[in-house]
Amino acid sequence: MDDRMNMKSKMISKLTWIVLFSFNCLSCSTSDQPDLGADIIIYGGTSAAITAAVQAKKSGKSVIVVSPDTHLGGLSSGGLGFTDTGNKSVIGGLARDFYHRVYLHYDDSAAWKWQQHSEYGNKGQGTPAMDGDARTMWIFEPHVAEQVFEDYVREYDLDVRRDEWLDRESGVVKQDGRIVSITMLSGNTYTGKVFIDATYEGDLMAAAGVSYHVGREANSTYDEKWNGVQTGVLHHGHWFKSDISPYKVPGDSTSGLLYGVSGEHPGKYGEGDHRVQAYCFRMCLSNHPDNRVAFPKPDNYNAEHYELLARVFASGWRETFRKFDPIPNRKTDTNNHGPFSTDFIGMNYDYPEGSYERRKEIIKEHEDYQKGLMYFLANDPQVPEDVRAEMAQWGLAADEFTDNGNWPHQLYIREARRMVGQYVMTEHDTFSERAVTDPVGMGSYTLDSHNVQRYIKPNGYVQNEGDIGVSPGQPYQISYGSLVPKQEECTNLLVPVCLSSSHIAFGSIRMEPVFMILGQSAALAASLAIDNGTDVQDVEYAALEKGLLAEKQVLSASVE
Repeated sequence: MDDRMNMKSKMISKLTWIVLFSFNCLSCSTSDQPDLGADIIIYGGTSAAITAAVQAKKSGKSVIVVSPDTHLGGLSSGGLGFTDTGNKSVIGGLARDFYHRVYLHYDDSAAWKWQQHSEYGNKGQGTPAMDGDARTMWIFEPHVAEQVFEDYVREYDLDVRRDEWLDRESGVVKQDGRIVSITMLSGNTYTGKVFIDATYEGDLMAAAGVSYHVGREANSTYDEKWNGVQTGVLHHGHWFKSDISPYKVPGDSTSGLLYGVSGEHPGKYGEGDHRVQAYCFRMCLSNHPDNRVAFPKPDNYNAEHYELLARVFASGWRETFRKFDPIPNRKTDTNNHGPFSTDFIGMNYDYPEGSYERRKEIIKEHEDYQKGLMYFLANDPQVPEDVRAEMAQWGLAADEFTDNGNWPHQLYIREARRMVGQYVMTEHDTFSERAVTDPVGMGSYTLDSHNVQRYIKPNGYVQNEGDIGVSPGQPYQISYGSLVPKQEECTNLLVPVCLSSSHIAFGSIRMEPVFMILGQSAALAASLAIDNGTDVQDVEYAALEKGLLAEKQVLSASVE
């Protein structure tokens, strides 16, 4: 009896959904208004959004990409060209196609404008930059990546609506647990059968009333070791190895704290908190005399903001250029390195939940801090002369981000909201300590978190906290259940970026190739849900697996 009632309920729900969608599509197709309805609506302009849209088209579905961004590709086109590959053998599908297209670009001698290909060196992160056997290129310039995404838009005739911002207060309309439509601040409304939130922030997910978490869970929440406050845990090289005073007058606690140091207690080891790992811009720098722009001095530049770095230099530290990672044409993907660097530690806690206005403020604060840092390194007499001399050889790449003063258009949102969905990925999954029965892709990168706070130790000296780097040991499977909300919360939404994961598991999953993988897998699942009239939680995994393998997704480490 219960089975028959459930089946009857699902049939009624399916009929209601079809009627509602048909009505909404008709209502938006008036003579004086363009058709803003599609089978699949993707919110976001990230790499995951574009791979999802391509897969939707390949699956025969109509799709609209509703992008707050003008430039497509997120961090992949926003400066992160020194790709965090992990084990590249588990990167398949459209993600691998993306890196194949990058390979084809650099296989053409015309791509090498500022240096000869033979001068480049082929350095990658754990893999050669250009893999001739696999015909993939893992290291690239920002404008090359953006062109690949634009090529996808053109080749697949993708409908991309740019500079469209979700009305986060009242823009999501739901009926019977399903999203019916989303409305933008512009007034445009988009109706669809299935929605995909492919943003770094998870704004659609949150506005739809789906559960999520911000900050670090306590280790006790999921019986983890590497989550929560990690005082005393010092991985990588991003911590103060010398005793350095955090006070304006060294050793005098009454003189006030140096800029960027928190006076709050850091919390107890292993407990959860609201804090978020640091953000930065992945700058593209050039040392070619004809393609570099001198580091600008921000209008509100204050050299005192970098006093702590001056003290680090005075202690003998000399690793300034360790993460000027080379990309083609004498450029860099410049990332954070050391105890005081491009990460603006502790200054992003408001970002995940912040209004658009507050986020813009935070982005501008990060830009001013980082531009000021580069100006300080290049010009301030407190910086050792050898460092200043080498910095004088570098500047912003003149041929990148040309409509934004050569500055990246995307802040590196390493982590914001994380859904609490049908299945929560934890460190136990990344260590392959429990079986995933419904894999939709694989991850392999180190469980990686950047610093979360800069605090004062009991002995009165400064220290950073939150930087973690733990190897998963082997590639691991990512559950389909981590892409979908709890069924009682929303039945036609997939979330491939702010997926359901603990903080530390997300530290491994949050890599651009994985986001592309999960975006594609989410779109294929959305297509199956539409074809069969089911909730996204009820997509038959056997059919999904078959489709994923047909699209050359890698679901097992034994598959190359």
